[in-house]
Amino acid sequence: MSEPQDKAPWSVGFFDFLFDLETCCTAFWGPCVTFGQIAEIVDKGQTSCEASAALYTLALVVLRCPGLYTCFYRSKLRKQYNLEGSIFSDCLLHFFCEPCALTQEYRELENHGFDMYVGWRANVEKNPGLAMPPVVEIGMTK
Repeated sequence: MSEPQDKAPWSVGFFDFLFDLETCCTAFWGPCVTFGQIAEIVDKGQTSCEASAALYTLALVVLRCPGLYTCFYRSKLRKQYNLEGSIFSDCLLHFFCEPCALTQEYRELENHGFDMYVGWRANVEKNPGLAMPPVVEIGMTK
């Protein structure tokens, strides 16, 4: 039985949204757009930005709580990059400050080399290495 691997810290803090006011304002005034861009990258192009934005809007209108939907994408992003956190913290962050959570996720993907404006396909065409899953080193632990 192997020990759990150490989790990496996020490259940007949860409250670092002030360093990227453009993304923060978009996440606040048009969260469906920011979420759509994040979901397309996290889903590796299986879901389009437009479809994810529409589902976000539906969750907002019907459930009045899109965090029920978006927190699972945060968990998916965390698992892809072996980042710190848990499903519980993911949901709390999305329920209490959705724009902050979306801004952090958006900037995390940018720091991993994604141009969020162009979508999955254009990112992979520009840099085929992005299509590969991140390499997580497995080593001995105490």
